[in-house]
Amino acid sequence: MQNTHIDIAVIGGGPGGYATALRASELGLSVILVNREERLGGTCLNRGCIPSKALITATRAIHNVSDAKRMGIDASIDSIDFAKLAAFKDNAVKTMTDGLASLLAARKVNVVKGEASIVENHRVRVTTDVANTDNRSADDATVPERTSKNDAQSVNNSNNPDSPDSSSSFEINADNIVIATGSRPRPLPDHPFAGRIIDSTQALDLPRFPKSAVIVGAGAVAVEFASMWNAAGVDVTMLIRHERVLSHMHHRTSMALTRALARNGVHIVTHSHLTDVKNAPNGSEATVSYACDKDKNGTEHEVQADVVLAAIGRDPNTNADWFKDAGIELDEHDLVNTDANGATSQPGIWAVGDITQGPALAYRAFEQGIVIAESIAGLNPKPVDNATVPVVVFSTPEFASVGLTLEKAKANPDIHDPKETVYPMMGNARILMSGEPGSMSVVTGSHDDRPDTPVILGVHMLAPDAGDLIAEAEQLVGNRVPLGDAARLIHPHPTFSEAFGEVLLKADGRPLHTR
Repeated sequence: MQNTHIDIAVIGGGPGGYATALRASELGLSVILVNREERLGGTCLNRGCIPSKALITATRAIHNVSDAKRMGIDASIDSIDFAKLAAFKDNAVKTMTDGLASLLAARKVNVVKGEASIVENHRVRVTTDVANTDNRSADDATVPERTSKNDAQSVNNSNNPDSPDSSSSFEINADNIVIATGSRPRPLPDHPFAGRIIDSTQALDLPRFPKSAVIVGAGAVAVEFASMWNAAGVDVTMLIRHERVLSHMHHRTSMALTRALARNGVHIVTHSHLTDVKNAPNGSEATVSYACDKDKNGTEHEVQADVVLAAIGRDPNTNADWFKDAGIELDEHDLVNTDANGATSQPGIWAVGDITQGPALAYRAFEQGIVIAESIAGLNPKPVDNATVPVVVFSTPEFASVGLTLEKAKANPDIHDPKETVYPMMGNARILMSGEPGSMSVVTGSHDDRPDTPVILGVHMLAPDAGDLIAEAEQLVGNRVPLGDAARLIHPHPTFSEAFGEVLLKADGRPLHTR
């Protein structure tokens, strides 16, 4: 078999991988994207962002019906058609993945289904597994010596009618290799995923909502499932290690979210840790044992649940032997060490997404992929600034945050006179009408290069639609817009966004509807 020689080989079809491929092809580079799964999109489109938000959208409808009585509307939920709900979720996934496949084809990105690995001399070996429909051998397959952008589809073993129909492999000589292998759910220590202990992927594929659930963890995945299941009437218990969910995020806002979850009926056990999980003999439920740090006598507590969701984080998919064989340097957390633009310790090999240091977020991976593609093309792009990557948790209400907290601003020697301004959200008419709690904080200060000009350093909020509101804050933080200029931008009334305008005015020393 002849080798294929192209500009870029991308290993992995998730957000980071396909963003790299799309931008590189747009820049005129030839690209092969190797994806081991049937559908493109990785965890985000298939097992994370899209299916979870589809279910969150549905359960918010339940929440809104339950809340209607507060406004004098007598409404109720008669039943949930779980088959239709599953179809709604699956259709959202299919629409997005099909659209992605069409976009990649339109950009002339060659997509190969197979298992990729880096072998000698930094070549990529691709092993395909296509159903055998004739007697041709793998050795009968040939690919061009050099593949250009315009004829790259000729090596697509999954779509090319002249390709072998049995398991085969071929090698790619690529000037650059981009690794985007993603991550996987982390199991509980000493309690692997088995029986009633499930991960987020399994939780999304349950045939119906459980009657009861224990969630171990306090991060975004744990909070979103707690909020979603609680809205659907599930008896939810959260076991969290600290006093609040999202304990690594802004203190005031995450405390407000913790109280909101508890008010909505989620039982949150703070300062606790799991000690054991036992499946019932008939497999119908599990008994979860846990201990609380505040119990000085070491008392163990028990709770029964239909499912136990382990949501304590994700591990990077860097454990394949070829990572070590290729000499790719990893840190102590098995993340790939890269420079600011995504280059690894090996020349011509790049890494993107969840396997790199920084926020494991799809939209960060999008920009990382664009930066890598533009770096390879010689455009000298501006690197991703992790400090300006927003974080959104699709709870009810939503949590959103971007930039520095006051504590981090104070710890930065390049920042002068950091301050935090808090806006009382119940002064916002739409928040008041929504019946949801809220929180809004802005951190300001000045940098060394302009010590007399305060800018917005961080914004942290809890509100309906906070995930959309944070985009404006990201622009202000990322572009270092002077506080005085930002505070003069007019926000429509009455809207949730008006609260952001009010807190900017207050931070600028010109409060309007607050003291």
